[in-house]
Order: sequence, then C-alpha cells, then structure tokens
Amino acid sequence: MALYDNMKLEKGMYQTAGKSFSQVLEELDPSGNYRGTELEGLDAFQRQLKRFDIKVGGGRSDVLEKFFSTADSAALFPEYVSRAVHQGMEEAATLEGIIASKTVIDSMDYRTISSDAAGKDKELKRVAEGAFIPETTIKLRENLVKLRKRGRMLVASYEAVRFQRLDLFTVTLRQIGAAIARAQLNDAVDVLLKGDGNENPIAATALETAGEFTYNELVSFWAGFSEFHMDTLLADTQAMVQLLQMAEFKDPCTGLELHRSGKCVTPFGATLYRTTAMPEKTLVGLDRSCALEMVTAGELSVDYDKLIDRQLERAAITSIAGFSKIFDGASRKLA
Repeated sequence: MALYDNMKLEKGMYQTAGKSFSQVLEELDPSGNYRGTELEGLDAFQRQLKRFDIKVGGGRSDVLEKFFSTADSAALFPEYVSRAVHQGMEEAATLEGIIASKTVIDSMDYRTISSDAAGKDKELKRVAEGAFIPETTIKLRENLVKLRKRGRMLVASYEAVRFQRLDLFTVTLRQIGAAIARAQLNDAVDVLLKGDGNENPIAATALETAGEFTYNELVSFWAGFSEFHMDTLLADTQAMVQLLQMAEFKDPCTGLELHRSGKCVTPFGATLYRTTAMPEKTLVGLDRSCALEMVTAGELSVDYDKLIDRQLERAAITSIAGFSKIFDGASRKLA
C-alpha cells in the first residue's frame, strides 16, 4: 500500500484512460485507510497538498511558486487548476439547475434515445387477463447530439505570477470556470428553444400583448404542463423585472428565499433563474427532471504537460459538451 507521504507523482498519472488524476491518486492511496486519523475527511489530492504543505486558500495561502519546489509537487498543479475551474463552473449554478441527466462519453459521436408514448398511451390503464399490455417504444434519435468545445487559453509567464498568492489565483480560475458554464448554458437554452436537430423545437404560447406578462397568462402557462410538472422558469432580465413587480410575486417568503440563496421561487413553486442566454421578454418553463440531457466528451481538459513543464505558458482549459431534449413536452415557451 502506497502512503500519501512517499508516493511518486508524475504527469503520466494524467494519462490513465477513463480516470482523472484524483481517481488515480485515490486508487493508490484510498481515503478509507485514514478513518479515525487526523487525515479523515481529506481526499487523496488534499493529502498531497498537506504532504507538501501547500495552502491554496485563505489570507495566508502560499505563492504559486511553491507548487514547483519539487518535481512531485509540480505534478499537483494541473489538478489544482482543474478543481478551481470546476468550482467556478459549479458556482454558476443555473446550468446544473436545468439538466435532468449528464452523460459522459469517450468519443465525439453520440445518439440519444426517445420514447414514442404520448397522451393516452402513457396512461397505465387496467389490463384484463390475457389482454394486450400497452407498449412504450424506446428508440435512437435520428440525428447525433451536437458537441461544442468551450474554453479559455491561460496565458501568463511563470515569472509574472510566481509570487502571486494562490488564493487570488484561484479567483481568476473560478472566473474561467464560470465563463465556460455560461457558454454551455447558452448552448442548453438554444437546444431548448430550437431543438436538438430532431425536429423538436419548443412549443410556444403567445402573449396577448407582446412582451407584457400577466399573472393570468402565467397561470394558464403553468396549467399547460398537463403531463409534466413545471418546476423551473428561465427568464431574461426584462421578463424577470416584470415578474418581480407583480403583486403575486411580492410574497415575503419569496423575498426571504431570494435573500438567502439568490434564487427566486414563484407562486407556482417553480425556481426562477435569470440568464442573458434567453431572448428578450421571454420565459421558458420546464420540468427539470425530464427535459434536458447534457452530454460531455470526457471531463474538463487541462493541458497538464504544459502546466507541469512550462508552468503557465499558453495552457488550454476546455470542456466539450452538447445537449439533447429527453421529452419534448417537458419544456414550453411564453413570449
């Protein structure tokens, strides 16, 4: 069994097929071996940071140069970058709030599935003895899911940042992650509105007065989800302002939730997200449990060899993802 304080770290650990650097570390140094010790609660990567006494957060965080004090500790730097970017992606929580399923694939081609049961075919009627049992047919979609690469090139000389505190550098990396998540949200909203290439654009309900929402129209819109439950609303800034100015949205509990979590809960119980990915004066309602699938070609990609060998000289941080509708009727548009 390899202990955390004498493991040999190298960039080849980033090349294990189907496994991240942290997963490779965890296999070599299982966290279960540390139950009941002072290291309980730390994962394998965090134990390596402790091994080399690298503090990545707080006012007394170390300078970036400390990662490169030894060849072993330098191998930790790409994983630190990846985790900080991931944190930024997770903090941009709107995307996670609208996807029902996330599929990780090992290629650039992916064809999702669809179910042809609708309306009365979905009803589980009483079946008499010997009678035919209604079927739900699951089949492959005709067109592939379109995958797009999103990312940033991290360009900085090692000399320029070597004495910068890691806490500040982490803020920059989190912003890169947030930018990637916003771009992917744009892709997700585009699929919701226009479809995923399988002739399934969103069902639209027109407002009586273009761009002007009324509470009665919102109630009718909510009621239109007869087979699904509208638990999420996406709005652009102008639509969000109109909604929040309605008397029905000024409930004290709604305001408390907005102050507590930054999320606005509507009178229908649906979580309301504001995003610039939406067209002007438009609302999209969806059942987040069955509306959208996110497909990623592997995990977040970081140029580990450049970050280890040449520190920060033009290192790419990218994520390849696409989106597909699961049930077409699980999302609707009001505009």
